Amino acid sequence: MTTQTLDSTKAEAFAGRMIDILNSAALTLMISIGHRTELFDTMAELPPSTSQQIANAAGLNERYVREWLGAMVTGSLVNYDTAQQTYVLPAEHAAFLTRVAEPNNLALFAQFPPMLALVEDQIIDCFYKGGGVPYSEFNRFHTVMAEATNQGTVTPLFDGVLPLVPGLTEALQQGIDVLDVGCGCGKVLNLLAEAFPSSRFTGYDFSSETIKVAKAEAQRHQLCNIEFQVKDAATIEECDRYDLIMTFDAIHDQAKPDQVLRNIYRALRADGTYLMQEIRAATNVEENLVHPLAPYFYTVSCMHCMTVSLAYGGMGLGAMWGQETAQRMLSEAGFKRIEIKQLPQDLVEDYYIVHKQ
Repeated sequence: MTTQTLDSTKAEAFAGRMIDILNSAALTLMISIGHRTELFDTMAELPPSTSQQIANAAGLNERYVREWLGAMVTGSLVNYDTAQQTYVLPAEHAAFLTRVAEPNNLALFAQFPPMLALVEDQIIDCFYKGGGVPYSEFNRFHTVMAEATNQGTVTPLFDGVLPLVPGLTEALQQGIDVLDVGCGCGKVLNLLAEAFPSSRFTGYDFSSETIKVAKAEAQRHQLCNIEFQVKDAATIEECDRYDLIMTFDAIHDQAKPDQVLRNIYRALRADGTYLMQEIRAATNVEENLVHPLAPYFYTVSCMHCMTVSLAYGGMGLGAMWGQETAQRMLSEAGFKRIEIKQLPQDLVEDYYIVHKQ
């Protein structure tokens, strides 16, 4: 049996690191509340104001707002004038905390940790017994994901995402058949259907809840070139049906991602394109040491992406399955040509431009 000599300098440094982690975790909860109550949006429009003035402007209870402001001030997100007892959100901070800052609103992503914490007991149980936690246990997941999709995918859709595929915008204008697998609430597909009336759009999702929302949105806009269906992507049996198939952060949490990719390959026409958006990462953990959001995405993966796949007896790839595994699985599905592209200023997503030949 060996003993280790304690390096007091390293121990103290780690203690400091732990204090930073605890403070940051607490601030994440408060940032989520600030986003959901629109306190950041309200403060961005206000001059230096008292807690009562801020509460009045936001339509909230002053006592709670004051305590929230205490966390914001000590966490260096909000500035406080002790003489005037007023608070102000600096413009430089508002640029990353408000809805008008999209696609740079990082406060949006603070919603995920408190949402995932609601299933902590079930996840711990899985640590002992295996298995997973199904989608139905995640309160607000679809709501938060829809908001994240709107910021991360919808905002850059026309000027950023579509131009990644040469000639795609022109093809959509002329008229092609498009499938979105794991379409969620259908925000992307409804926008495309409205912008390109000559093309035909289909959306599949496992969740009847999200498909209901997607259909309602299509009806509101009176779109006649789109349809949505509740469908497990592993059961798609179409052949040579679509010119463009898209998935947006949808493959890694599938129970049978290998089968889904084979189904996509089969459903795509010979000269078609598969556009796959996935979290930017490497497969091996040591190659993610410099990834600025690696701890965040490993956490989201452990407490959602991986576990929902395992809940249905799946592979449990997880959000951090990485480029190497993704390229291997695409090749095994039959795809011959794979390009990986990124959008400027986007630290989160990779876009795989995939062809059958």
